[in-house]
Amino acid sequence: MATPTEEEHVVVLPGDILTDLLKSEKSSTYRLGPGIRQESERVIACKCGVLRRKEPNVYWIDNHQKRYVAVKGESVLGIVSQRAGDVYRVDIGASVPASLSYLAFDGATKKNRPNVNVGDLIYGKLLVANKDMEPELVCIDSSGRSSGLGVVTGGGFMFKCSLNLCRKVLSPKCPLIRLLGESIPFEIAVGMNGRIWVRAKNIDSTIAAVNAVLNCEFMDDAQIRIMVNRLVNALAGF
Repeated sequence: MATPTEEEHVVVLPGDILTDLLKSEKSSTYRLGPGIRQESERVIACKCGVLRRKEPNVYWIDNHQKRYVAVKGESVLGIVSQRAGDVYRVDIGASVPASLSYLAFDGATKKNRPNVNVGDLIYGKLLVANKDMEPELVCIDSSGRSSGLGVVTGGGFMFKCSLNLCRKVLSPKCPLIRLLGESIPFEIAVGMNGRIWVRAKNIDSTIAAVNAVLNCEFMDDAQIRIMVNRLVNALAGF
């Protein structure tokens, strides 16, 4: 099996052995992402899809799915479902809810607690995520700053989509956000768990931005440009 590049697609199936592929790399260390697991000395694919690589040596399997499996380090959108003492339970769309400590916010102390209520929308990052422990969320980065994480306020609209669409929107190669932002001022928060939040200056613009995101999943760059132009013209009344 050849090493995947930007130009070629290597399709794998559950059970395929990827050990020889990874050992062929110049570096002896590599990171395994979603869809790949290690059993003893063997590296095995546990999902069907396209094998992807990110420099220097990060591998994962890209496939079309809606069920989310928590992965450490990913940013997700969750809904606070319960408060248990000093910990909040947050629904992130995984098999079990994630826990979120009240101290995991920028500037939070025992006396200065964040204003978080059941039903609030949280944009956080997974600090702990493995099959033997419940996921743990934080709303701060490594330096203790919020960096855009925390309670999502000010209205807007959150919708669910496939995990593939979230990865596409976040890709630097996808022109959607840039093209849409040139004509429609809006804010967007993309969770890797198949949830996206959008807010624009009015309801019509918000609906247009949501439709643009949902429509782009199976479009190429040229089709995205045409689609965005049509939405902008429709908003302008042409």
